[in-house]
Amino acid sequence: MTEGPGGDVDAVLVVSFGGPEAPGDVIPFLQNVTRGRRVPAQRLQAVAARYRDLGGKSPLNDQCRELIAALRIELSAHGIELPIYWGNRNWHPLLPDTLATMRRDGVQRALAYVTSAFGSYSGCRQYRENLAAAGAPLGASAPRVDVLRRPYNHPDFIDTWVEAVRAALAQVPPPGRAHARVVFTAHSIPCSMAATSPYEAELRAACAWIMEQVDARGYDLVYQSRSGPAAVPWLEPDVLEHLDRLASGGCRDVVLCPLGFLSDHVEVVWDLDREARNLAEGRGVRLVRAATPGAHPRYVSMVRELIQERLDPSRPRRTVGGTEPAPDVCPSDCCVAQ
Repeated sequence: MTEGPGGDVDAVLVVSFGGPEAPGDVIPFLQNVTRGRRVPAQRLQAVAARYRDLGGKSPLNDQCRELIAALRIELSAHGIELPIYWGNRNWHPLLPDTLATMRRDGVQRALAYVTSAFGSYSGCRQYRENLAAAGAPLGASAPRVDVLRRPYNHPDFIDTWVEAVRAALAQVPPPGRAHARVVFTAHSIPCSMAATSPYEAELRAACAWIMEQVDARGYDLVYQSRSGPAAVPWLEPDVLEHLDRLASGGCRDVVLCPLGFLSDHVEVVWDLDREARNLAEGRGVRLVRAATPGAHPRYVSMVRELIQERLDPSRPRRTVGGTEPAPDVCPSDCCVAQ
């Protein structure tokens, strides 16, 4: 048990999206993801075909395990002896089961790290709602769970990406390296949802901070993985359309940086490593994809620091360029669903 503001902290909780771990999990997982959204069955089958083509298993859960294993070592090395639990929004271990286990283990208060760096309904507020809903059946005995701040402007988060972009640029042969275009991608969301959140502003700020430390000529921010009806406006440009335009304009070297993603789950592997790469190769564009943070030591160190700053309110909250840290508790009108 570790002392923190508002009482003792008993545990750390890693919260993630979740993903299927076997072919038989795919449809039930997608039904969880789309519950209440009236997604046609044929659309589910089309998405399921992608998972099956990749072996029927998302890499996301294994990457969460790797992150948790690295975080245990990191916390222990800094004298923080707290158990780490793990709960997902859409697949096992599901958050309600995890909170029930925590209660049985006697956990009264936990600090939660959500594996999402930028503010939006689906990337921030919905996870807080998920935690509240998971604890509701437990009543007054439910563990109190305080969510750590979003890390989009933490120096270690930005530096992890700087290292990844530099490493990707180094894979471009020297003749093309000087002209390579860096293309940042993030999950598209409905424009109405973007209007109530800091999503675009935080992404653009992160792009600029990364590029300040990278020797590249220019960059763009684009979006991927759109899943809504065609009649509903979503954030653009789409990554595939943008790569096609770059090729038409004579660009021959692109570094693709999935800034909006923290690990190589299916949307990164399929949309970028499969579809974007196929398009680029067909248009004569050399494409190098930057690595996501995963369990990078600097990224793990950042998570540990986010925990430390909540345990010790006097600890400075580091940010890039003196910007304000994201709030511990979001305003009531922030990132509302639209």
